[in-house]
Amino acid sequence: MLSFSRRNQFLAGTACLLLAACGGADGVASPGAGNIDVIVTPAPTPTPAPTGTPNPGPITAAQFALATTQSGVTITAEEQLAIVNAGANNNVNGFAGLNGVYPVSATSLTPATNPATINPFFTATNFVGALNGPNDTSFQGWTCNSTSANFGGTTAACTAVPNIGTLAAGTACPTGTIDDNVTVGGFKACRLPQTITTSLTLPKIPGVFYRFRGQTEVGTDVGSTGAASGVVLTIAPGVVLAADSSESSNDLILVNRGAQINAVGTAEAPIIFTAQQNLTNNGVSEASQGFWGGLVILGQAPTAVCATGTGPNNAGGTSTSCQNPIEGVTGRFYGGPNQASNSGTLRYVQIRYTGIAISEGNELQGLTLGGTGSGTTIDHVQSHNSADDGIEIFGGTTNLKYFAVTGSDDDAFDVDNGWRGFMQFIIAAQKPSGTTADSFATEIDSNGSEDLLPRTYGRYANFTFIQTTPSAPAAIRLRGGADFAFINGVVKSAAGQACINIVAGAGEGANRTTIRPASAELQDVGPPTFNSVYFQCQGR
Repeated sequence: MLSFSRRNQFLAGTACLLLAACGGADGVASPGAGNIDVIVTPAPTPTPAPTGTPNPGPITAAQFALATTQSGVTITAEEQLAIVNAGANNNVNGFAGLNGVYPVSATSLTPATNPATINPFFTATNFVGALNGPNDTSFQGWTCNSTSANFGGTTAACTAVPNIGTLAAGTACPTGTIDDNVTVGGFKACRLPQTITTSLTLPKIPGVFYRFRGQTEVGTDVGSTGAASGVVLTIAPGVVLAADSSESSNDLILVNRGAQINAVGTAEAPIIFTAQQNLTNNGVSEASQGFWGGLVILGQAPTAVCATGTGPNNAGGTSTSCQNPIEGVTGRFYGGPNQASNSGTLRYVQIRYTGIAISEGNELQGLTLGGTGSGTTIDHVQSHNSADDGIEIFGGTTNLKYFAVTGSDDDAFDVDNGWRGFMQFIIAAQKPSGTTADSFATEIDSNGSEDLLPRTYGRYANFTFIQTTPSAPAAIRLRGGADFAFINGVVKSAAGQACINIVAGAGEGANRTTIRPASAELQDVGPPTFNSVYFQCQGR
């Protein structure tokens, strides 16, 4: 347990703990500490308990947090609860605050904190969670609905055939694509070349979908410091791309360092990456997953993990030699010294039915980002029914806004290898059943080497994490010495399941990694912080 003096340090330092240090505003590419203004709002009206279901009593530390021993080091459940209680406006005894992904009331579940004071990337908000009450439509239309998460409105079901349009007689495939002379579900297949070596635009043509087969690559790798190749894959709103299920190779789309993908849909016409099975009625079900390998985007921003013979890296991520192979494919690397690396834009995009395990610990997920920089734009994206993670981020400095992970089999948001960035308006709604025993709404790591640089650092604001499978140990796992702050969140876990799991793999006493005091020498800004987070643990 925390010593009396250590616990007083947590409580006395709440204002600084909000960002784990006091100081000036953050920079997007290399986040630092800043101040947060607490918005004083009226206390929310308590939600009445359902008839015959009394509100449970105060939660215990053992119910709230999971203690894990790694390399002989343990952060007790009592210490984890004390870290949360050191923050402002947290409610660890939440009960019945959500109806699906939506809050039951228009009143914020707990008083909010203003994340805009951290960095201009964040939008100022006066509510907790990703959705502002039961009538918020910000995730409707561009997402798809499932048993994992129903966003309401006119949003279509994920199992429904996408809106490709009616094929007209004589329709030709656009220049740069290959006519496969086949239709699937009445739609014409125009196939992408295996390697896209010159810029290619995929227009929206009624009745046409774009098929990809095997490892389809955009550009060729220019290395950690090479100039941009200029190869851009541009995808118009409403376009549907589908993995070819008529052959056995692992289908995926990979954007190499120096190339870009610009997939910019609209709320009314999102771009959909899916499997060919999804193009016929009843071709997929709520349980479908793992049909293809997902979207992999690689960039030249820093990574903390360097391949043998490269690196090491430093706090500034300035190494020109450090690079690392990306998971799931052979011989494709990410990383470099360019924190502002631009690998393109994903906006109003769905990625459905992905996830392939090549080997243990070597998987393809829904969306994989490797060393992508702050110049890369990712917003309004849904990753649905991945057989592995919804999104995994290896290093880099890319920020996310409006990102929903629904039905993933493993983690929803997995960040490691020195990723340094921000996320806001994010939703994790795990599968109701069948997830792996080690799945989390978010898993935050530094890959077992606690002090690799750049240190993994992130700030989550306005997040809703719903962990519905009792076999998963907790909703949030934070380990490896990573630096994190959680602001304006809602965390729900199932009966028998903790809300948080904070792990250290080295040190002792007050100097255990992940919760130790700030150290400029180690690029460590101090213990994790939680402010304005509503916890609804243990199926409450």
